[in-house]
Amino acid sequence: MNYEDLGFFEPGAGWRAAESGETRLGGSLPVNTSGGLKSCGHPIGSSGVRMINNIHDQPVGRAGKMQVRGADMGLAHNLGGPGAVSAVAVLSQP
Repeated sequence: MNYEDLGFFEPGAGWRAAESGETRLGGSLPVNTSGGLKSCGHPIGSSGVRMINNIHDQPVGRAGKMQVRGADMGLAHNLGGPGAVSAVAVLSQP
């Protein structure tokens, strides 16, 4: 799982974190507070831009009902095609 690949959880522990609620809004590591790509329609080609917009809104306090309290940065991880292209962006408040 990406949680593990990015180093947030030990290998094999990502599913436990998701199941226990750690990755939900209000958990210790909120992930996909917008609901993820599929809940947003996953418009191919613009999904990455939407992800960047969502993580930009967190540290500046404009995420509305998806706001993570105390967020001072956000991370987006995006794969293109069958894992052929990968990008990670980390945004923070200046």
